Parts: sequence; C-alpha cells; structure tokens
Amino acid sequence: MDRVSSSMKQVSNPLPKVLSRRAGGGGLEAERESFERAQTVSINKAINAQEVAVKEKHARTCILGTHHEKGAQTFWSVVNRLPLSGNAVLCWKFCHVFHKLLRDGHSNVLKDSVRYKNELSDMSRMWGHLSEGYGQLCSIYLKLLRTKMEFHTKNPRFPGNLQMSDRQLDEAGENDVNNFFQLTVEMFDYLECELNLFQTVFSSLDMSRSVSVTAAGQCRLAPLIQVILDCSHLYDYTVKLLFKLHSCLPADTLQGHRDRFLEQFRKLKDLFYRSSNLQYFKRLIQIPQLPENPPNFLRASALSEHISPVVVIPAEASSPDSEPITDLVEMDTASQSLFDNKFDDIFGSSFSSDPFNFNSQNGMNKDDKDRLIEQLYGEIAALKEELENFKAESARGAVQLRGRASELEAELAEQRHLKQQAQDESEFLRAELEELKKQREDTEKAQRSLTEIERRAQANEQRYSKLKEKYSELVQNHADLLRKNAEVTKQVTVARQAQGDVEREKKELEDSFQRVSEQAQRKSQEQAEVLDTLKRELAASRQELQVLQGTLESSTQAGAEQSTRIAGLEQERDSLSQAAERHGEEMAALRAELQQLRDTLSHEQESSKMELEKLQTQLRDKQESGEQVLQRRLAEEQFALLQGTAREAERMVQDALGRLEDPAHIGCTGSADCLLSRTLAASECVERLRDAHGKYLSNRAAVGSLLPCLALFAHLVSDTLLQGSATSHVAPMEPADRLLEMCKQCGSEAVSYLSALQDPGMVEGADCSLVMTCLGRISAIGEELRPRGLDVKQEELGDLVDKEMAATAAAIETAAARIEEMLSKARAGDTGVKLEVNERILGSCTGLMQAIHVLVLASKDLQREIVESGRGAASPKEFYAKNSRWTEGLISASKAVGWGATVMVDAADLVVQGKGTFEELMVCSREIAASTAQLVAASKVKADKDSANLCKLQQASRGVNQATAGVVASTKAGKSQVEEKDSMDFSSMTLTQIKRQEMDSQVRVLELENQLQKERQKLGELRKKHYELAGVAEGWEEDAAD
Repeated sequence: MDRVSSSMKQVSNPLPKVLSRRAGGGGLEAERESFERAQTVSINKAINAQEVAVKEKHARTCILGTHHEKGAQTFWSVVNRLPLSGNAVLCWKFCHVFHKLLRDGHSNVLKDSVRYKNELSDMSRMWGHLSEGYGQLCSIYLKLLRTKMEFHTKNPRFPGNLQMSDRQLDEAGENDVNNFFQLTVEMFDYLECELNLFQTVFSSLDMSRSVSVTAAGQCRLAPLIQVILDCSHLYDYTVKLLFKLHSCLPADTLQGHRDRFLEQFRKLKDLFYRSSNLQYFKRLIQIPQLPENPPNFLRASALSEHISPVVVIPAEASSPDSEPITDLVEMDTASQSLFDNKFDDIFGSSFSSDPFNFNSQNGMNKDDKDRLIEQLYGEIAALKEELENFKAESARGAVQLRGRASELEAELAEQRHLKQQAQDESEFLRAELEELKKQREDTEKAQRSLTEIERRAQANEQRYSKLKEKYSELVQNHADLLRKNAEVTKQVTVARQAQGDVEREKKELEDSFQRVSEQAQRKSQEQAEVLDTLKRELAASRQELQVLQGTLESSTQAGAEQSTRIAGLEQERDSLSQAAERHGEEMAALRAELQQLRDTLSHEQESSKMELEKLQTQLRDKQESGEQVLQRRLAEEQFALLQGTAREAERMVQDALGRLEDPAHIGCTGSADCLLSRTLAASECVERLRDAHGKYLSNRAAVGSLLPCLALFAHLVSDTLLQGSATSHVAPMEPADRLLEMCKQCGSEAVSYLSALQDPGMVEGADCSLVMTCLGRISAIGEELRPRGLDVKQEELGDLVDKEMAATAAAIETAAARIEEMLSKARAGDTGVKLEVNERILGSCTGLMQAIHVLVLASKDLQREIVESGRGAASPKEFYAKNSRWTEGLISASKAVGWGATVMVDAADLVVQGKGTFEELMVCSREIAASTAQLVAASKVKADKDSANLCKLQQASRGVNQATAGVVASTKAGKSQVEEKDSMDFSSMTLTQIKRQEMDSQVRVLELENQLQKERQKLGELRKKHYELAGVAEGWEEDAAD
C-alpha cells in the first residue's frame, strides 16, 4: 500500500487514458474526440521506430481521416509530437505515410502541409550529414516531398496522384508553348528527384541476398511503390509534352530536352527492370516495362506508337494487412483478460472466469478480503499502466529533447555561420558606407562649389546688367549734357553777340559824346572868341550890342539845351555801364557754370569710359574664355567621335581577322574576280581616306569628311579580307598561303592605322600607305588566281584535265600516307582514352581517303568512256576543246577534291595534337563529301544512263558518303568520350549555387541557340553567294542565255 501511495505521489499529474471510453459527453465533441483518438492510434502505429514496412490498414485509416476532416490538421498535430529528428527509421516511415497522403489524401492536405515546408528542408539538411543507415535516404526522400509540394503548388491543375487525361494536360499548359516548355522542365526536375530516391534505396541494399523478404528490406522498399506510380505518370506526360513542343519549336532548340529525357529514360528503364525482379513487388504491384528504344521526337508519327505505361495494383483484399481495425475498448478488454489469466495462474482459479466483471455477478459471495484484493489488483494494474505510459512518454520526450538539442546545435552552427556572414557583409557594407559618405562629401563639396560658381555667375550677370543699365544711363546723361552744352554754347554765343552789340553801342555813344563834347568845347571856344570879339568891339559898336545880347541869349539857351542833352547822355551812359556790368556778371556766372558742367561731364566721361573699358575687358575675357572652352570642348568631342569611329572600325577589322581563323569559315569559297572588285573599291576608299586625313590635319574642324571614310574603309577592308580568305580556300596551295598571309598583314596594318588615329599624339603620324601597298599585293595575287580558262588554248584543255585528275589522285595518296604516319605516331606516343579516340578518328579518315581514291578512279574511267563515245572521229583534245565548259567544271571539281583532302589531313593532324577542334574535322569531311558530289555531278552530265562505269561511280559516291558519315560519327563519339572524361562535379555545390549555375546554363543555352540560328542564316547566305560566284566563274549565266 505504501508503494502504491508513493507511486501515486510521484505521478502528480498522471497521463490520461487515451484508450479508455468516456462515460459522459456526446454529440459532435464526443465524435471529434473519438476521431482524434482513432487517428492518433493509427498514426502512431503507422509511424513507429520498428524497422518494418508501414501496414496498409493504418495508412488507409490516415488517408480516410484526411477525407473525413477535409484536411491534415490532426495528422500534423500528432506528427509534430514525434521525434522525427532523433530517429531515422521514424522519419523514413513518416515520409512514406506523408507521400501516400499527398497522393491519395484530401486535396487540402497540400494546403495544410505547405507551412511545414521549411521544417522539412531543415530536417533534410540535418539527415544529409549522416552517410550511413537511413540518414541519406531520409534526406533525399524529404527533398522529393518538398519538390512534389512545390510542383503541385505551381501547377494546381495536377492532382496529387498525377492522374490526368490528355485534354486536362492541354488545359494545364493553357495551349501556350512557353508554359509547355516550363512545365516540361519542372517535370524533369520532379522525375530526377524520384529517380535519385530510387537509386539511393537500391544502392543501400545488398542485392546479393534476398533482402526483399526481410522486414528491414521491405521497410526500405515499401515507399518505392509510390515512386513507381509517380514515375509512370511523369514519364507518360513528358513524352506527350515533348512531342507537342517538337511540333511548335525547332529541333535544335529542344536538344537539351532530348538529352535530358534520354538520360532519365535509361535510368527509369533500368530501375523498372530491377524492381520487377524483386519478390516483394511481385505480389503488391505489376510494374510496366518501357520500350526497348526511346521515342523519336523528330518524327511526329512516332506519337501514335507511344504506349502509356500502366501500373497495376492487385485487389487489397489479398493483402495480409487488410484486416479491419479492432475497437480500442476491445483491445483494453483483451489486455485485461490476459492479465486475469496471469492472476489466476498465480493465485488459483477459485472464482469464475470473469472475477472482475462487476456488471454481472456469478452468484458466489465474496468476503471483504477478496474485495480488497480485487480493488488493490485493479489499482495496481491501473498504476502499472499509467507508469508504463509515463515511461513511454518520458522516453519519447527525451528523444524529442535530444532531437531538438541536435536541431538547436545545427541551428546554432548555422546561425554562427550566418552571423559570420552578416559580420563580413556588415564590414563590407560599412566600407561601402564610408566610401559612399566620402563620395557624398565630395559630391556636396562639388555641389557647393557649383552653387557658389552659379551664384557668382548670377551675381556677375546682375552686376553686368546693372553696369549695362548704368552705362545706358550714362550714355543718356552724356547725350543730355551734350545737348545742354550745345544750348549753353548757343546761349553764350548769343550773349557774346549781345555784349558785342552793347560794347559797340557803348563805343558809338562814347564817340558821339566825345563829338558832342568837342563840338560843345569848340562852340564854347567860339563863344569865348565871340565874347572877346564883342568885348573888344563893345566899344566899337553899341548897336551891335543888342544884337549880340539876343544872340547871346539864344546861345545861352542852346548851351542849356546842350547841357541837358549831355546830362541825359551821361545818365544813359551810366545805365548802359550798369547793364554791361550786369551782363558781365551774368557772363561770369554762365562761364563758371559752364566750366563746372564741363568738369562734371569730363569726370563722368572719364569714369564711364573707365567702367566701359573694364566691362568691355571683362566681356572680352569672358567671351574669349567661353570661346576657348567651347572650341576645346568641340575639339575634344570631335576627337572623341573620331576615336569612337576608329575604335568601331578597328573592332570590325579585328572581327574579320578573327573569322579568318574560324573553322566554320573554311567552307566559304569565293572567286578571284569578286576579290579584285573588292580590292579596287578598298583602294579607292584608301585614297579618299588619305585626302580626308590630310584635310583633318590642316583643319581639325573638318572631321565630318573623315568619319564616313573611316566607316567605309573598315567595311571594305573587312570585306576584302573575308573575300581573300574565301578565295584562298579554292586556290592552289602556294598562292593560297601567300594570299592568306597578305590578308592577315593587310588587316594588321589597318588595325595599326586605326589604333594610331585613336592616340592624340600619333594622329599626325598615322599613314595608310602600308594598307594601300598590301591591297596592291592582294590585287596582284588575285590577278594570278583569275580563271584562265579563256587564256588556255583549246588544244591544251585535254592535257589540263589529265593533269588535274592526276594531281587530285596524288593529293589523295599523299593525304592517306600522312594519315598513316599520324596513326603510327599516335600509337607510339598516346595511351588510354586519347589513343582510342585518335585511332578511331584516323581510321575513319583513312577509310574516307580510300573511298575518295576509288571515286577518282571511277570518275577517270567514266570520263574516258564519255570521251570515247562522244568524240567520234575527232581526237580527245578536240572533244575537250569542243566541250570547254564541261571540261572546266570537271577541272574545278577535281581541284576542290584535292584541296579538301589536304585541308582534312591538316585538321586531323591538329586534332591528334590537341590543338584543333572536332567541329573543324567534321566540317572538312562534309566539305570533301560536297566536293566529291560536285565531281560526280560533273562526270554524270554527259554519261549514258545505262553505263556500267556510271553505276560504279554512283556506288563509289555512296561509299564516300558512308565514309564521311563514319568520320562524323567517330568524331562525335570521340568528343563525347573526352567530354565524359572531363565531366563536372557538382557534389560540393549548394542548392543556391546549383540553381544559379542552372540559370546561367539556361541563359548560355539560349545564347548559343540564338548564335547557332544566326550562323546558320549566315552560312545559307554564304552558300548562296558562293553558288552565284561559282556560276559567274563557270559561265552558267552564259549557258543559260545560250
């Protein structure tokens, strides 16, 4: 009793009996609780730590539970309490059950599970650190589940079990080729994750033993049933989508899709075959077999041959795990009866078979002791059960805590790493911030200086405007003063005239007064004389006294009148003198005012003149500085424009020089006439360029005439270089080498000239005479390479045909000998993969040379037959002369065959030495095939249809085509073998790095596809031009006119 009570005290909060019935409660709550208990039991039974396969009945109960509650809340509430991070087997079985729920559960399972996507990723990274046991399996399975959730989230039209009709598949892509393209990529990624899990499970099993019949092996193989179901649908939809894409897009664009599909097809076929042989899968699932060969997407009718793989699952009644789930209360009753049996074995069976059934008594009386024993027995059983539950819960909690501790440690390490990254990034950002602050300070300083300059400029403008106004005002005042000065001068002149008149009148008055005075004095003297005379005659004559007295009185009156008159004149004189004085004062005041005005005016004129000179000086300096700045800026812009044009021209010429070394350019051919026309145009352009350059050196503003000449110069020189290279491809060996070397030298001289134009110190010394010299030499070589068909005498054509055919045969034999020599050197110096690749390539080249040799011999025989049958009584030379056009075509074809053999041997030599590319060798082999086809066509023109030699020639032509295909195939095989040897390793890259690399690869693929499309268009144009030039050279137009 004490132990029981102590046990009860230790368990202060005993765990509830989950499996016991509730006495009360009803309705929806009771049903919900019953449902949760049943789901909890089923989930715990399905996901446990035992290394056995998940029983189908428990998984089916979980699936039905999601349909019952229309979601997965109960599932996740139970799973979150499981120690998935602490037990790998538990996590593996969780992935299996969750995969079945995503496939067959309610559609809301995906919505309820998306929120746990990050937890699944963290758990996947944690299990990825374990390289043994279930660690890697759990990591890859969790990545697959995350990929499945992301796929169904992006494409909600796809159900969890991936079962769709063709119409639904078309609706999922919305009939848009871009959507189908992206959907195919996502399906490839999905299927890749499925295949990775498939391969990882098989690699973890020891296939030498019958692992499929063991519990541990079945635990690992059981989830593959879901993987097989997903793979069958993904394979079917991928095939249909690829056929749809090939009907809308070019085949080259989908090359990457086809390569990826072929790789996954081989893996899936192998895995299906290995799975079908396992005993475990034979009784649970019928695995389909994929076809022997993958579908041919380049043939649209192949879609009708495609058969969708169907996975057949037998009826679930035959499964050993399909018995119904027993009631939880019945499980309690069974455990109780088992315990009763043990009690009876210990204490005896003196009671009935059901001693603890209190609902129905057996009729026997029980004493208090028995009842006490029964009560204690029940309490002990309950306590034991609670103790076991508590121990299990404690162990589960400890496992969870350990798993949580490991998760926290991983998170701590990751957080430390993130902290270090954040610190590094913080230091980097701090450095950037300091730099930005410095830049901001410099910008603010520059802004302030700019603002100050603008303010000063504005102040100068205002000051200039004020000075301009003041200058205008001074000019106006000066004009007013000038007018006023003119008026004052006029007034002074009038005053002077008036003063002169006054002085003249005064003088006249003085003269008249003097005359009057003199007259009065004379009269006084006369009167005095008369008086004296009278006095002296007084005594003489008294009679005359009276007369004299009357005369005296009259004289006295006249004197008084004269005195009065003199007094008036004096008064008038005084008034005139006063008026003269006043006029003098006024004249002095006017003179002083005039002098003051003159001084003020001169002072103002001097100050205005000084300010005007100062303003004119400032304006002149400002205009001169502005003009100098503008001229300097204009010169800099003109030179920058010249530099840009010269740089573009240099880039164009360098591009032409680079294309001379391009293997794809080997197939381009040209005629000497076209080369001469291009060289003549380039020479004329160089002359114009030289004149324009001289004008520019004499006047730097005359850059407008130099720029068009530079652009035309670069275009014509580049065209001449490419045309010269194309002409060298059909020319004899020695002139071709000289022409190619001269083209390279001309391009180098043109680049040097254009580079000199870009340097300010070398503009004056730049000279294009070297380019002119190179063009002259190219023209001379072109004259040598012009077709001499018309220069050759008619009787010499026959000998020329024989010589060219013999030269072609000799070139082929020489090429075969060189290939044998290279093969012997490769066997002596190379080993391993390189030796295997070189032997295969050189062997195929030897076969091609042998086939060409047979073709040349057959062509000779057919040619001899044509001559014998067509010449009649004439000689062979006369026959060749009569059919000169046909003869020239035959000569041209034989030359092309010999040149192609030589070039292919050179390309093979470079490939064996590791300096060349496989593509160049493939192009050379195809060019030889084209040349032999030209030789066959030239030979067939005049041959009889039933000729045996013609059949022999056609058979030899087919042999050449087969040998060419062999060279191409061996080259591609060697290239793929070398690339497989140098395959990349992505094991150390993170998910972000892989995604970034994938995006870069996609961008590179699109760029290469675009570049490939442009190069194909360019190749088509080059071939078209080649045919036109070849037609001109061979006289096809003249034949057509005839």
